[in-house]
Amino acid sequence: AQTGIIFLAYKDGAAISKTIIDWKLTHPFEYNFTAEDGIRHTVWVINDENIIQNLTEAFETLVPATYIADGHHRFPESQLSIFDYNRIVKTLNGYTTAEFLEKLTLKFEVQKVDKANRKPTEEKTFGLYIDHQWYQLKAKPGTYETDPINILDVSILQKNIMSEILGIHDSKTDHRIDFVGGIRGLKELESIVDSQLAKAAFACYPVGIHQLFQVADSGDVMPPKSTWFEPKTRDGLIVFQLNKS
Repeated sequence: AQTGIIFLAYKDGAAISKTIIDWKLTHPFEYNFTAEDGIRHTVWVINDENIIQNLTEAFETLVPATYIADGHHRFPESQLSIFDYNRIVKTLNGYTTAEFLEKLTLKFEVQKVDKANRKPTEEKTFGLYIDHQWYQLKAKPGTYETDPINILDVSILQKNIMSEILGIHDSKTDHRIDFVGGIRGLKELESIVDSQLAKAAFACYPVGIHQLFQVADSGDVMPPKSTWFEPKTRDGLIVFQLNKS
């Protein structure tokens, strides 16, 4: 048997949201449990043919496109949280820490920060953890393009640091770079670097759902490891058999 798990996102539709919310408020859930990873799952089953028909028609008229965001499931944009997808690197490409920081100043404003200010709070800003110290990197004007793909923070990071300074040109295949989902927190980045499993870590500002839609609407695809979506439905929780033969 083959299974397919697709995460579809769609732009909010008031009629769809109201129908689903009303159903949840007036009907008991079918399943409600907390899995081993601490994530709670609550499932309602819509089994009223009229409601199903109304939802089907609403999706046909109000949702002109759905966006493949990841594996798993379907959510409206207002119910999705996109976490940062951070990077660790195992090389400074032969540079000392001082030389690396000096190289960064060509494209970024570089400032030391304490732990309380380590997390990026706006686009085009990154956190860098190296040698037990956090820095804020803010991309200088003119160091990035404005099309939907190249204006993304992960694209700015890849072009100006990974490729031009560290020589990591293909983040999908180069073993010198790895990725850490933002749900694991910035302490995880510190732990990896402090244990000398990596030379440095980069904390990214989360991609906005509007940016994902813009990239898809332009006919392009998101760069690899650019989004970490929550919530994630437990694999195998709901199975629908398409062909019983």
